[in-house]
Amino acid sequence: MSIAFDTPRALTLELHGVRLEPLAPHHAEGLRTAAADGELWNLRITSVPEPHEVDAYIFKAIEQRPTRLAFAVIDSASGALMGTTSYHDIVPDIGRLEIGYTWYAKSRQRSHVNTTCKLLLLGHAFETLGAALVGLRTDNFNHASQAAIERLGAKKDGVLRHHALRRDGTVRDTVMYSIAAGEWPEIKAQLRYKLAQHGVQ
Repeated sequence: MSIAFDTPRALTLELHGVRLEPLAPHHAEGLRTAAADGELWNLRITSVPEPHEVDAYIFKAIEQRPTRLAFAVIDSASGALMGTTSYHDIVPDIGRLEIGYTWYAKSRQRSHVNTTCKLLLLGHAFETLGAALVGLRTDNFNHASQAAIERLGAKKDGVLRHHALRRDGTVRDTVMYSIAAGEWPEIKAQLRYKLAQHGVQ
C-alpha cells in the first residue's frame, strides 16, 4: 500500500548563502573547478569525476531521473559552484529516498555548507514531500563520512558487504544509515544549533 508522498521534482532550495539548483550541462565548468580544488578524484573512496569525466557525470545524473534528482551546490553571493549532492534511490510507494552523491571542493569542507545542505534536503524531504524515511550510505573506509552522518543523528542500519565497485576496481562494503520522519524534529534542532555555533543564523 502506497503512502502520501510527492516525488521530488526539479526545484531550487536556498538558505544561509547556499543555493541548490538542478544539476545541468551548464554547470560542467564549475564542477570541474570544484573537483580540482583538492584533486578530489584521487580519493579512492569517493565517486568524484576527473575533469574529462564531468560532462558524462552530469549526463548520467540527468538520465537517472526520476529515481535521482541531482543538485549543483552554489555559493549564492559569488555564484561559484561548491560541489554537488542528490536525492537518489527514490521509492515513492513507500515514501523513501536517499541523500548522497555528495562532495564539496576541499576549500568548502568543514564549513557550514554541508550542514546547510542537509538542513535543506532533509527539511524538504520530510516537510514538503512527506518522506517516511531518508537513507544515507557511504564507503566502509570513508570514516570521515560515517562520522559526519552519525553526527547528523542518523541511525546505522548495517553494512551491505561486497556491494559496489570503486573507481580503482576494488569492491566496497557499503555502510547504510537512515533517519525516520519521527526523528526529524530533533535532528532539525541539532542542525540549527550547529549552524548557530558556526555563527550562521
